[in-house]
Amino acid sequence: MPRSTNAVSSRRRRKKILKLAKGFYGSRSKVYTVAKNAVEKSFVYAFVGRKKKKRDFRSLWIQRINAGVRQYGKSYSEFMNKLSEKKIKINRKILSYISMNDPSVFKKIVDDVYSK
Repeated sequence: MPRSTNAVSSRRRRKKILKLAKGFYGSRSKVYTVAKNAVEKSFVYAFVGRKKKKRDFRSLWIQRINAGVRQYGKSYSEFMNKLSEKKIKINRKILSYISMNDPSVFKKIVDDVYSK
């Protein structure tokens, strides 16, 4: 019995990889075996990037809150501690947005946190 190679699915599988490698430099976009390695590596970078993005944004929010609080002579860590003591539940994303776009409301929050 002759060996069956199933060219249709083999070609489809290779075309899928080469399509994903479109725009890669040199043989990384043209040679199947090289493209396959490049595509697999790109998936690893994409996965790591999705995790890193969360860290980067949190860091950005903290910097913005710190800059907003420093205008009133306070520190970020002190401010966040007082927020939790007062049981005010506003996340860092919203706090950073308020500190940038609505300074008057942010000042009220700071005054509220530091009032006895």
